[in-house]
Amino acid sequence: MGERKVLNKYIPADFDPLLVPRSKKPKDDLVTVRMMLPFSIQCSTCSSFLYRGRKFNSKKEAVKGIEGKYLGIQRFRFYIKCSDCARPITFLTDPKNTDYEMESGGTRNYEVWHDETKVNAENERSVEEEEKLDSMKALENRVAESQREMAEMDALEEIRAMNERHSRLMKGGRKVDVAEAVSKAREVAMGGGGGKKNGDVAEESLDLNENGLTKDEEDLVQSIKFGAVDAGSTDDAAVEIHRLDEHDELLAEKRRQEEAAAIMNKQKQRDEEDKKASSVTVPVFKVKRKKKKSSSSDTVTNSTIPEAKRTKVEEEKKAEVNPSPAEPAGLSGLLGGYGSDSDSD
Repeated sequence: MGERKVLNKYIPADFDPLLVPRSKKPKDDLVTVRMMLPFSIQCSTCSSFLYRGRKFNSKKEAVKGIEGKYLGIQRFRFYIKCSDCARPITFLTDPKNTDYEMESGGTRNYEVWHDETKVNAENERSVEEEEKLDSMKALENRVAESQREMAEMDALEEIRAMNERHSRLMKGGRKVDVAEAVSKAREVAMGGGGGKKNGDVAEESLDLNENGLTKDEEDLVQSIKFGAVDAGSTDDAAVEIHRLDEHDELLAEKRRQEEAAAIMNKQKQRDEEDKKASSVTVPVFKVKRKKKKSSSSDTVTNSTIPEAKRTKVEEEKKAEVNPSPAEPAGLSGLLGGYGSDSDSD
């Protein structure tokens, strides 16, 4: 099996590329283009709908004749087939309206935005006809148009003045209060501004020095004497007026960090105190168990039993071991035994 992807091909030594015949394609040959429908179409034969965005393998060709170009822009024709009945459908490019134009094989569906230019043209035509018939109406329209143009020019001048002020303020190193600028511009646009005209507002907005400061702000800065001691301060705590620099910012940042550390330490101490107060020591009691006394019926220690009782127990044991001889049976014997038992008890 040969290699599918050949990188090196054999070229004989006597190969001459000029002798290879070249096939010539006609200039008007159709080009296959994969495209999507730019608008919805209804087929004229089967009445089926081909919706916008559907993909087709279309054929493209250049339009010939007088309508082939618009202001030097070449127009093209596209051929597609209906997906149900295979009828050919053609449409053209429309560079004049930046759109496409339906040619044959179907009808283009109605689109609202497509008729916007037609509606505007009809309105303009009706206004022109009305002005031709009524001269007072034409005068009113011209006055309203001039007022609208003057308002637009005033708003444009205000925007330019505001932009100029912003650029000057940014060059001077100052921050721009956007909310205040917008509110002033809105007052001017609505006809307010404290009785000042637009020209006066523009002149005030442009009355800035090279540092981006107004005259009042510059006078305030000049009145401050840097390096002098504040007059309102006492001798013990004299405050020197100076410009803030990086060193002052570092000191302020260090002070903020120290204050934060002190607050954290106080919080830790408070937490420790709360923890100590909440912890309660529980006393531990040790219980000693009493030892059990070992006692038996057979063995009796000499220390626990007194001597008189000990002798009596010994005698009882001897009597059990050596029983006395049996007495004669009779009433006397029974009575004697009863009396002896009672006496012993």
